[in-house]
Amino acid sequence: MAKDGESIADEEWERFLRDAEAGASSAPQEPSARARMVGRRLREEPAPPAGWRTHQPPRRERGKAWYVVGLLLAVGLLALALDPGRVVGWFGDGDGNGGAGTAAPVVEQASQLPTPEEPFKGSPAVEWFDGTAGISMPEARATGWMTKEQVARALDETRNFLEASSLDPAVLRGERPKKAIALMNPHQRDVQDYVTAAFREPGEENDPLLLFSRFAQTKVRLVGDVVKTQGQITFREGKRGAVEVTSDVTYVYPVVRAAKGSDEVARTIARRETVMSWDDPAKVITEAGTFTLLSYKVDATNGGCADSTGFFLPEFTSERTDKGSGPAMDPYDRSTSMDVRLQDADEEECGTATRS
Repeated sequence: MAKDGESIADEEWERFLRDAEAGASSAPQEPSARARMVGRRLREEPAPPAGWRTHQPPRRERGKAWYVVGLLLAVGLLALALDPGRVVGWFGDGDGNGGAGTAAPVVEQASQLPTPEEPFKGSPAVEWFDGTAGISMPEARATGWMTKEQVARALDETRNFLEASSLDPAVLRGERPKKAIALMNPHQRDVQDYVTAAFREPGEENDPLLLFSRFAQTKVRLVGDVVKTQGQITFREGKRGAVEVTSDVTYVYPVVRAAKGSDEVARTIARRETVMSWDDPAKVITEAGTFTLLSYKVDATNGGCADSTGFFLPEFTSERTDKGSGPAMDPYDRSTSMDVRLQDADEEECGTATRS
């Protein structure tokens, strides 16, 4: 299901941009932000996609066993003629180590299923860094109204916000993200109203998942204390000499059911883009050490595709009963911008993900 909520009307937003371009003398008393969210359900299939997580041999029909054996023998002889070294590796190297260093047969991909001990197994995230280490930072330079040192501080605080909103263990368990909220401009009324409503009565228009990652502890619990990330922070000079900082980060959260003894691992993947403005207090009403939100977006996979509850609600294999009807998409693909990704999303239907 795609959800698109704008905190101000398009006409007002365009008028604000025109005024800013024209150099309007009066700074906005209450700067506004735009928000958009898309949720994607895992592709519903009788079995995981072949070649990614597991391999399921085809059913063998009675009366055809000798045909299959003959076919395999012919294929083996052909492979032996073309690449004898690799075929020998299939059967071990004679020392009982199973052909170490050779390509593994496809059937061994079944071992790539995630486990509580290795929750990122079978996923590109297994090669990603942990926490904020996966978020690349640019080199600071004097920009707009800020010196190089001030820009460096703004970049650090931006990363602190990402940690406090999407990686803090207490916030992931559903607690209020106090540290993150403290970094947000208290004079930005529409955002402050959104935050208040999101935690008091979450819904489609006021979904805390736009900015914060939360899981319902009565349903699931995080596996371990590691969240894998990949993304970057960039900056440029914005309106009125502000330093505009954009973060675009993908977070991978492994979970199991809340019930004691549960060991089936599911993963929720959330890609967030947040654009914030570190404003010149001489031109915009703000507080020192806080930023103004310009826009915030999230594209979430396996986080729930029903009415918003304010929590990610990942599904497990046995719980999937239908297929998402939206377009298929790889949640690990970061080759397109968030704008393009959200434009491709269906506004009414749940999308599908090719892997988790």
